[in-house]
Amino acid sequence: MLLVIDAGNTNLTLGVFRDADLVIQWRLTTDRSRTSDEYGVQVRNLFELGGIDHKEIEAIAIASVVPSLDQTLRRMAEVYFELSPLFVDHITDTGLKILYETPSDVGADRIVDAVAAVAKYGAPCIVVDFGTATTFNAINAFREYVGGVIAPGIMISAEALFSRAAKLPRVDIKRPDRVIGSSTIRAMQSGIYHGYASLVDGVLARMIEEMDSKPRVIATGGLASFIATASKFIEEVDETLTLEGLRLIHERNRTH
Repeated sequence: MLLVIDAGNTNLTLGVFRDADLVIQWRLTTDRSRTSDEYGVQVRNLFELGGIDHKEIEAIAIASVVPSLDQTLRRMAEVYFELSPLFVDHITDTGLKILYETPSDVGADRIVDAVAAVAKYGAPCIVVDFGTATTFNAINAFREYVGGVIAPGIMISAEALFSRAAKLPRVDIKRPDRVIGSSTIRAMQSGIYHGYASLVDGVLARMIEEMDSKPRVIATGGLASFIATASKFIEEVDETLTLEGLRLIHERNRTH
């Protein structure tokens, strides 16, 4: 079995694959202060609760955008699973040509998402990943990663509003029934939700115009389903896209 880890700025998502089947997945809060032992004990406990023998894990693949966690996760893999993990980056053999200026600047999660999207949905395509930041990633018909857009995530945007406007209360982020809010809370919810959905579709419209042929648009990440319902362009929501990409990259590198 394969253990895959998507280490993001907000969440740490883990998945276990048996061949091509995702058997189980977990989502943890990313905590840069945790030691490798703390992560190791927690992960082993999750395995026990999930009824999986950690000794069945034969390989580990990691996509990390938190450099300060890399050594922690590496040591956790080595000590608690006795395995040397594959960390995906711009020089990993993914089968994807990266045309980004300074390829090393492309986050591992963006690379992994692109690999999975091309494999599952074909090219050209655009992947929108709703994480701490929202990233838009364009892959052309030749299966080349051409670039994208990085925007503040919806939670970051909302937090800025709550903290900077003294008279505005903290509100739950949800889709209101109407765009025109009849109260401060509803007006804020409308602004956060519909404003962000408009940002997403505005960016997508301009990206699609710049691409040589019409792409499929796939969304992933924790808030993908929430925003996708208001989008004119998002065709698929695939919440396990990043985990699938890690599996595919591991399989490609295992055969070499």
